[in-house]
Amino acid sequence: MYGLDVALTQSINGLSGRLPLLDTAMIGLSAYGVPLLVLAVALQWWRGPDRLHIRHVLVATGLTFILGLTFNQVIVHFIHRIRPYDAGVTHLLIARSADFSFPSDHATASVAIAAALLLHGMRRAGLIFAVAALLICLSRIYVGTHYASDVLGGAATALLAAVLIPSLYREGTPIDRLVTKAL
Repeated sequence: MYGLDVALTQSINGLSGRLPLLDTAMIGLSAYGVPLLVLAVALQWWRGPDRLHIRHVLVATGLTFILGLTFNQVIVHFIHRIRPYDAGVTHLLIARSADFSFPSDHATASVAIAAALLLHGMRRAGLIFAVAALLICLSRIYVGTHYASDVLGGAATALLAAVLIPSLYREGTPIDRLVTKAL
């Protein structure tokens, strides 16, 4: 399985360094993709005629994001996977990272947003965010900082969080009404 992971990682990372414009785009996506997704979610707070429902979905999205990243912090205490550039698998286009490789926080964050929107019925926005998440995930491999399986692991923690949050944060509860009526 490791051989397949390395082969897939190298096939994506092997594209880097050939087209400067693509390198720049992937570096930018890797660095700014998640913050831009978070901003895009936050800006929807004041959107739409069904504002309270949208706000519920946005809060659930934020909780999914946080829970997914919390899962990652637990996992990283047990799995100390070195970065692919330290193993000689990839060449790195960005600054080195000080933490372990598995799972990818960028993948978790971006997939969590897309999955939460989709699971809460915001299909159009969810699909747009899913495309953005896919590009962010690919960018992390392209720039050489993650194995393909790191990204898949991050996506898995995001999906787990997205499935759990609806049972923990329900629409119409007193806490939901308090939060969604703010601002």
